[in-house]
This record gives sequence, C-alpha cells and structure tokens, in this order.
Amino acid sequence: MIKNRKIGFIGAGNMAQAMIKALVDSKSVDAGNLFATNRSPGKLKKVEELYGVHPLATNEDLVDTCEIIVVAVKPQDLAPVLEPIASSFHQGHLVISVAAGFSTESLQRLIPNAGGIARAMPNTPATIRKAVVGYCLAENSSAYQGTVEDFLKPLGIVVPADEGDQFVALTVSCGSGTGFVFEIMQYWQEWVEEHGFDPETARKMVVQTFLGAAELAAAAESTSIQELQDRVVSKKGVTFAGLQSMRELEVERALRYSFEKAALRDQEISRGTAKQ
Repeated sequence: MIKNRKIGFIGAGNMAQAMIKALVDSKSVDAGNLFATNRSPGKLKKVEELYGVHPLATNEDLVDTCEIIVVAVKPQDLAPVLEPIASSFHQGHLVISVAAGFSTESLQRLIPNAGGIARAMPNTPATIRKAVVGYCLAENSSAYQGTVEDFLKPLGIVVPADEGDQFVALTVSCGSGTGFVFEIMQYWQEWVEEHGFDPETARKMVVQTFLGAAELAAAAESTSIQELQDRVVSKKGVTFAGLQSMRELEVERALRYSFEKAALRDQEISRGTAKQ
C-alpha cells in the first residue's frame, strides 16, 4: 500500500532516522521515494548518505512532492513548522505526527485541508524493527487506517489506541518505557561492576539477562508474566529474598509514580499545544 508512495519527513532527528532505517531495511519503501527536510543540514546529510533519502530545501517543497508527510519535530516546534505551510496541504495528504502531547484535534486546527491525520508513538527500537508503535486517527480519518498500519508495521508491533488515557499510557509505557528500562539496566550494571566485573563483561551480562527474560516471555505467549516469575523463584531461596526486599522497598510504587509523573508531563504538553 505504501511501496510506491512518496513519503516525506519534516525533521531528520533520531526518531525520523529510526523510522527511515526500518522502512529501508524492510524494503517496504523504495529509498527513491523518501524525502526529508531539517532545520540544520548535518542530520539531513546523514540520512541522505546512509539511506539514500532525498533532501529538500523547504517544507513547502516536501509537502508539494509527497503524499504521506511524517512530522518528526519536537512538540514546541510543531505549530511554528506547520502554520506557514498549512495552505499547501490538500485532501490527498496523509499527515502522521510523532510529536508527544500534540492531539489530533490540534493538528486538524493547524492543517484543516489535510485528507487524513494520525498520531503515532514509536520508540527507538524501531531502528532494529523491534518497536512498539501506538497510533490513533483523527476524526474522519478512518479511511487511512490501512495506510497508517502499512507504514508503521516495518517498525515493530503496531497497537491502535484511543486518544486520551489509553494513548498516554502507551506513550509512557512504551515510548518513554525504553528510557526507563535503560535506567534500570544502568543500576544493574553498576552493581555487577562493584563486584569485580569489568564494564564490558558487566554490560553483556545485564543485556543478556534482560534479553533472555524478554525472549522467554515472548516464546511463551499463553503464560502470564507472574507464572514465568514463579518458575524462577523457590521459597526462601536467593531470588525469593531479593524479590521480598524489592516489595518491602515498594519498587512497584516507585515505578508507578514515575509512570504517572511522565503521564502528567504528557498532559501538560497537550494542554500547552491546545492553547495554540
């Protein structure tokens, strides 16, 4: 559905690069049909050299050239980027925004002439096509659902969500969640290093522990996470002692609090964009 469509990226930062790499690696799109603009030339040159993306001089040129427009800029930059080119959009355009906190309703106000509007929230594992990618569609954009999913599938697992609490939860748990996991992995590695392992070996140990647990869970889809954990734990054993301490220290509560703080920030961004 997207193989021969011209796709343009406004913004060529980390997330855009992850998405472009996944699209090219999966051969879902011909690199000759990928275009990009960016405020600074360095990242634009990078995607041109690495993936064969065509750089364009202006956002107006990109909108005039492409049918699918991916807006990959920071939330605070989205309105200043789209307002000057709003009249360039028409019913043949599908616009996919990856800006956190910027609602489809706000996008519709900015670019009312676009044919379809969607929000997507991939995470950086899109680079290796292992992302969790949530998306939601603007009102009257349901006809574009197939195209949106076709565009996102090369990135990883695609999850439709209702805009609101569900999309915020997806953004925090999967979008921000990768950063949270890396935070925990750093603590893990530091503890291992404190007990005599060099950083390289400690890193490998930690990565493989997380990878092994994740792949074990993925291979046993019909088994709950709780049951998988129970198989590791023997009463009054080593794992049991560690888990008991984690529960006494209310690690779950700390994590939930962190999730809620991230969700509140997403809502703050959303309220800020709604006023524009």
